[in-house]
Amino acid sequence: MKTAIAEMEPYRRIVGPATRQRVRSTLRAALNAAIAQQLITFNPAAHVELEAGKRPKALVWTEERILHWKRTGEKPSPVMVWTPEHTGLFLDHIAEGRLYALFHLIAFRGLRRGEACGQKWTDTNLDAGLITVAKQLVVDGWEVYEDDPKTDAGARTIALDSDTVQALKRHRAQQDKDREEWGSAWVETGRVFTKENGEMLHPANVTRRFIELYEEIDLPPVRLHDLRHGAATLAHAAGADLKDIQEMLGHSSITITADTYTSLLPEADLAIAEAAARLVPRARPTSENTAPEAEPEPDDAEHPDPESVPDDADPLGGIREINSPSAHAPLTHRSRKRPRTRSPRPSRSPPWGINPRSER
Repeated sequence: MKTAIAEMEPYRRIVGPATRQRVRSTLRAALNAAIAQQLITFNPAAHVELEAGKRPKALVWTEERILHWKRTGEKPSPVMVWTPEHTGLFLDHIAEGRLYALFHLIAFRGLRRGEACGQKWTDTNLDAGLITVAKQLVVDGWEVYEDDPKTDAGARTIALDSDTVQALKRHRAQQDKDREEWGSAWVETGRVFTKENGEMLHPANVTRRFIELYEEIDLPPVRLHDLRHGAATLAHAAGADLKDIQEMLGHSSITITADTYTSLLPEADLAIAEAAARLVPRARPTSENTAPEAEPEPDDAEHPDPESVPDDADPLGGIREINSPSAHAPLTHRSRKRPRTRSPRPSRSPPWGINPRSER
């Protein structure tokens, strides 16, 4: 087996911890089936120890994280999400490109790379603003084949916004022109996104082109799959709940959606923090309702004579209290009361002539 692994083609990439966990699970199930058929007596995969396959948390490319990446070259997380401004810059940059509609569809509706490359016109209804994800292109080594969606929930119908519909209509018009130009050499695949001659796209080439395009305008690095994370984040910020996002992305479990695919944009995070703070009533002034402090009175200011004070006012300058001040009023508006002097209370003899202190 070691010899066979060593002879594998060098382009095979090293998989991550989560994929290794799934490989072990599949191998363990196959070996258990072999034990049930009495082909083997021991399952070696049951004792293989692997690191935990924890899903990385998606993070948004904030200014601080971009500065750290430029200084050190380190990404804060394997899964990074562009801000809406980054996404807008990227789409504006490629607006005249051949694959604009594909990247637009992934960025706003969260299709997987294989789903977008495998989408067919027969499953696309632009008049109704709906697409049905029914097939995907899968890469095995370098070979590409068509398969069903990744999960049962992956076969889904997605609503399209008006901008996405217009982008797909322009793309279809361009594809019709290409079909006429190529004539009999046109390869009819029925797919929405193709090469200039109609052949299907290789998903790996789409990823390579995506990287080239965002590097042209010095955007922070993300994977093509991270556009899918960004679509979930945009939908979440727009008010969609987790169930809606789960159905849009085609997840089999809402736990995956909650744990991995939704990140709070800085603007939405700040709005939530401010809304939470406003729910608590405060007696003391806050930064928004603090009244400006009164300027100190100059020494040469004229003071009113006792004769000029109204009959119902305090000659010492106090104001008779009429109503109690509000608990939410600024402290500078509280009324001042005249000090009251108390006469000493007369001592009272304890009942029954007993001195309490003597009994302690």
